[in-house]
Amino acid sequence: MTKEIWANLPVADISKSVDFFTKMGFTKNDKFPFTDTMASFFIGEKSKFVMMLFRNDILEGFSANKISDTLKGTEVLFSIDAESPAEVDEMLQKAADAGGKIYAKGGEKDGWMYGGGFIDLDGHRWNLLHMDFSKMPK
Repeated sequence: MTKEIWANLPVADISKSVDFFTKMGFTKNDKFPFTDTMASFFIGEKSKFVMMLFRNDILEGFSANKISDTLKGTEVLFSIDAESPAEVDEMLQKAADAGGKIYAKGGEKDGWMYGGGFIDLDGHRWNLLHMDFSKMPK
């Protein structure tokens, strides 16, 4: 039934956001045009999750709702499955180098998970998590 899942994110500046997510290593989705009002990236290996970036005013126009103030609350938390603790740390470093902010440094959680988190240029929060199910308590 579902071919793809799209997350439509509001951003203040398409060009800066494209630069940020390119530096993060996200794959540009050439199926959609990159303009001053929109851009698109794939998230994950199978290219089934599509992130659409829309300038704030454009997204407000078709969502029929105001954009959330990310300084006051979190509208969504994206979680990305990492292959290893090292990949979590690498992605956190990429986010910081690209101008994002780290809200949770990489660290072990509950003996079987390793994770951390960053905030992109528009305040959207991202969680990176490596899970070693062989160590998961039963």
